[in-house]
Amino acid sequence: MKIRILNVALACLLLTTCLLLPVFSLAQEGKLKLPEFRSLADKATESVNISLSPWLLNMAAAFIDDKDEDSVATKRLLAGIKSIEIRSYQFAADNAYSAADIDGVRSQLTGPGWSRLMQVHHREKSEDVDMYVLIENNVSKGFALISSQPREFTIINIVGSIAVDDLPKLQGHLHLPKMADVRTNLLM
Repeated sequence: MKIRILNVALACLLLTTCLLLPVFSLAQEGKLKLPEFRSLADKATESVNISLSPWLLNMAAAFIDDKDEDSVATKRLLAGIKSIEIRSYQFAADNAYSAADIDGVRSQLTGPGWSRLMQVHHREKSEDVDMYVLIENNVSKGFALISSQPREFTIINIVGSIAVDDLPKLQGHLHLPKMADVRTNLLM
C-alpha cells in the first residue's frame, strides 16, 4: 500500500513538473517580479516607479526624430526592448528599508541564464551595485541593475535584446543613472 501511494505521489509530482515547465520558461524572458514597494514609497522622500510596456515604448519611438543619427540609433534600440521597469527610493534616514526588500529581487537573478556582469561593494559606505544580463542562445533577453545605499536603492529591469554598450544611448531619453557615475560614487 505504501509503495502504491509513493508511486501515485511521484506521478503527481512528475505531472505537476510537466505542467509548470511553460511557466518556468516564461521566467527566462528576463522579466523580474518587482514589488510595488507601496509601504516604502510612503516612507520615502523621493520615489520613482516606472513601468514601460511595449506599447508605451513604441509610442516613445514614434516621437523620436528620424533626422538625427543618434535618435535613429535610439529608435532601433527601442525596437528590441519589450519592457522597462524602474523602482527607485530615497529616504531621510539610514536603514529605512530592509535588505530583504532587495534580496527578494536579487534571488531571481540566480536562475539559469542570468550572469553577473559587475559587482561593486563598498563596505565602509554600505553601498552595492550589481549588474546582470540574461543570455539565451547568445542573445541578451534581459538586463538588471540593483544599486543600494543606506538611504536609497534603485532597481532597473530591461526586458528584451540590449547590449550593455547601448545603455548610454537610453540615458538621455529615459533618465537612467549613468553607470560611470554609479561606479565612481561607490569607489570614492
